Formats: sequence, structure tokens, C-alpha cells
Amino acid sequence: MLAKARKPVSAAFQYAIVSLLAYLIAFYTVGALPGQGNLNGIGAMWAMISGIIVFQATWATTIGTASLRILGSFIGAVVSATFLSFLPFSPLGMAAMIGLTVLVCMAFGIPDHARLAAITVAVIMVFSTLNPDVPPFINATLRFCEVIVGSAVAVGVFWAWNSLFKHSGI
Repeated sequence: MLAKARKPVSAAFQYAIVSLLAYLIAFYTVGALPGQGNLNGIGAMWAMISGIIVFQATWATTIGTASLRILGSFIGAVVSATFLSFLPFSPLGMAAMIGLTVLVCMAFGIPDHARLAAITVAVIMVFSTLNPDVPPFINATLRFCEVIVGSAVAVGVFWAWNSLFKHSGI
């Protein structure tokens, strides 16, 4: 009975570690960069969400999800930053850019990246309304860096946990 209970407890603990580390690392690194204003906690939350999304049950799915997350977020960051460099935020513009982002992913033959790319567009565009003094490409770059932090933390925690506890059954 105890062995069966360990796996869910182990998974919960690993998710908690990913969440804590991704949040703190992003808060004190990316959050310390110029252009965050008083919103570095929201950026750190974006890193934490990325870590939670990337952390999966197996090494292969964790690495695969990390690549989806990073490439999809890059596409979404470029699309939203380009739009916001020329036009102000609007719900209609955001919806159009989400649609365009999905089309870009489809055109490049990476339809699995479309969902995360679209989410990134939404986050960057809404974030721009919260901190309008930050130039669009700086905003997009900061959000992309947070995605990298969260993804790297998830991959690192998965690797470290499995290296340390591989034979213990934890």
C-alpha cells in the first residue's frame, strides 16, 4: 500500500519543486531585468505555468513538451511583438493574431505547436496592456525568457529526480 501511495506523493512533490524553482528563478533573474515594473510576479507566474506544462510523466514526453513549449512560444512572441509594434492592443487584433499564429504553425508543418503559440500571443498581448511603457519586443523577449526558465526547470527537475531516486521507487 505504501509503495502505491509514494508515486502520487512523489509526483506532487516534483510538481511543487518545479513550481517553486521556476517562480523564484524567473522572479529574481528575468524579473530583475528592466521593463518589468511591478509586474515581475506575473512574469514569474508565467515561468511557473511553463514549468508545470512541460513537466510530464516520462523523459521523452517532458523533452517533447519542452520543445513544443519553446518553439510555440517563440512563434507567438514574434507574432504578437510584430503586431504590437505597429498597432495597439485590441481584443479583435488579439483574436486575429491568435488565428494568424495557428496558420503560421500549420504552414510550417508544426500544428502541435499552435496551441502553445496561441496562448503566448494572448499572454503577451494582455501583458502589454498591464505594462504599456514596455516596448513590444522587450515584452515578448521577457515572456519568452520566462518560458525558457520554466521549461529548463522542468527538464532539470525531471532529470535530477530520476537520477537521484532511480532505484528507490520514489
